[in-house]
Amino acid sequence: MADPSSYRPSPGQIPDSPGVYKFRDEHRRVIYVGKAKNLRQRVASYFQDLAHLHPRTRTMVTTAASVEWTVVSTEVEALQLEYTWIKEFDPRFNVKYRDDKSYPYLAVTLNEEFPRVQVMRGAKKKGVRYFGPYGHAWAIRETVDLMLRVFPVRTCSAGVFKNAARTGRPCLLGYIDKCSAPCVGRVTPEEHRELAEDFCDFMAGRTGTYIRRLEKDMMQAAEEMEYERAARLRDDAGALKRAMEKSAVVLADATDADLIAVAEDELEAALQIFHVRGGRVRGQRGWVTDKVEAVDTAGLVEHALQQLYGEERGDAVPKEVLVPALPEDTEAVSQWLAERRGAQVSLRIPQRGDKKDLMATVQRNAQQALGLHKTKRASDLTTRSRALEEIAEALGLDAAPLRIECYDISHLQGDDVVASMVVFEDGLARKSEYRRFQIKGFEGQDDVRSMHEVIGRRFKRYLQEKERTGEWEQPPPASGEAPHPAQVPPAPHPAQGAPLPADGTDPRDTDPRGDDGREDDGRPKRFAYPPQLVVVDGGQPQVAAARRALDELGIDDIAVCGLAKRLEEVWLPDDDDPVVLPRSSEGLYLLQRVRDEAHRFAITYQRSKRAKRIRSSPLDDVAGLGETRKQALIKHFGSVKKLRQATIEEICQVPGIGRRTAESVAAALASAAPAAPAVNTATGEIMEEDDGGTS
Repeated sequence: MADPSSYRPSPGQIPDSPGVYKFRDEHRRVIYVGKAKNLRQRVASYFQDLAHLHPRTRTMVTTAASVEWTVVSTEVEALQLEYTWIKEFDPRFNVKYRDDKSYPYLAVTLNEEFPRVQVMRGAKKKGVRYFGPYGHAWAIRETVDLMLRVFPVRTCSAGVFKNAARTGRPCLLGYIDKCSAPCVGRVTPEEHRELAEDFCDFMAGRTGTYIRRLEKDMMQAAEEMEYERAARLRDDAGALKRAMEKSAVVLADATDADLIAVAEDELEAALQIFHVRGGRVRGQRGWVTDKVEAVDTAGLVEHALQQLYGEERGDAVPKEVLVPALPEDTEAVSQWLAERRGAQVSLRIPQRGDKKDLMATVQRNAQQALGLHKTKRASDLTTRSRALEEIAEALGLDAAPLRIECYDISHLQGDDVVASMVVFEDGLARKSEYRRFQIKGFEGQDDVRSMHEVIGRRFKRYLQEKERTGEWEQPPPASGEAPHPAQVPPAPHPAQGAPLPADGTDPRDTDPRGDDGREDDGRPKRFAYPPQLVVVDGGQPQVAAARRALDELGIDDIAVCGLAKRLEEVWLPDDDDPVVLPRSSEGLYLLQRVRDEAHRFAITYQRSKRAKRIRSSPLDDVAGLGETRKQALIKHFGSVKKLRQATIEEICQVPGIGRRTAESVAAALASAAPAAPAVNTATGEIMEEDDGGTS
């Protein structure tokens, strides 16, 4: 536990301007981000007597080891920078809402030549109009089915669309008039896009125009005694009315608004949002969060607004946002919302009438969501805590292992040997800290030796991080004494290439998130944090190899165990007999989950490497030749075989290929041995190389 006075800045150092501040822990990881109108007053408030601080704030300042700040011009800039940093650094002491489900949207892909109506989940894409979110995907499909009578927009996938265009025959929806069949040219692209835009207008709330137009056309058809057409128009109007009835009118003045309600207790909060468009509830979603910082209802609302509208633009931000409590700086938040919408946004608390009644309904939904979440969470927390306690008791640990790392080796008959490292914290997978390794210290299949190499590389990086931050200093060896293993690069095996660099940096230790390893930026480093328990996939030999690797580095405060697949036995380094946990043990179940996740991550990486190797081509070795120009060469000549037979002048005729590149291509293909001819196993016929695959 750190003493806040040890890193407290002097009052004169802190400006009295608006800005954003960051607290970092001893590993330089950002643990809290906040904003302030006056940085001097806000930051100084964290360094008062600990007894006067809120318990969560007290935990944060005693976990931190430093504080820094950035001055901005306005409070709106501070709000935007705070949101950006919370997304970038994911601080553990900031409130972070998490969706209790992945909500489906009704989406219209206006970014395509022939827009498509479909159900979409996940991140929003540019050029796509979204309506919702909806509680269930079937509700979207019912609505779309009714509206396709009037707006016969394409709903098929790209594959179905291309196949229909190739055969000249539309799908079933085209035959029953629920699709205008642009695939076979029944309508032009412009006419189909107009249908899609009318569909969007209706979904956006402009409903009266279309229904009145249908009713007018129906009456005119009846007067002209076109009774079949009049009946069809009547049915179309009825379908639109039924689609409208699925979202009841709640506000009579065609209001566009989002209503946000919060239900909270001392530890958690649940948030519910109703999206009202054109006076009708068009969508609903819910979030939950742990109150890891001292925050009131107004603070929860401000965090919710940041997460809800931080990535939105234009009409996705409504004209009105109704909340149970106004943020501390209402003016700055309102201005920030207005900038995102491009027009004025009203942020207020409803006081009377229909809006206040609807807010009460949203509040009841929030209370129910909090009650349901607490029921589920209590079970989860209890189970995870019991599992960690059982593991600690079975392995003789002093405390429950809050951070567990598991390692697995994967290969295919000795080729493409890789390893995985997965991390579980507090019984939950922390995928942002997963790592993967290529085994290149030797060739062939040797799981024990591979495990020794991986553990050594991982914890050598850990010791280097400690040394870099000053937490650990290795004294120089005495005269005639061998240096510490952490200071010596590993000697190459006879089958190995060059040893690892002397500074321990190894490009073979890769981060699936693409971490570039930059220092002092607040992001988690690749190997900076030690686990309390290392689990290896295997039995006694693998456990002994892992323990030996740690001993060679002088690390004796990390427990090691292995989980053997055959009988699910837990092996310890110095024991001849395994620890057998009961089959019903929550601890054994957690170890199995950790081991299975490491196996999944390892085999996924191994398969991707194998697939990449199989897809390799001689053109891959040509410097400066990207994928686009490779495809252009293959398309021009038809195959690698024909490209190999071409002259440099013929290669230069390909658009984008200069003479120097053509010479490099010709040299690469000349030095590469041609692949063995393909054989049709059914007929025994030798097949010509006519594809653009490998050579």
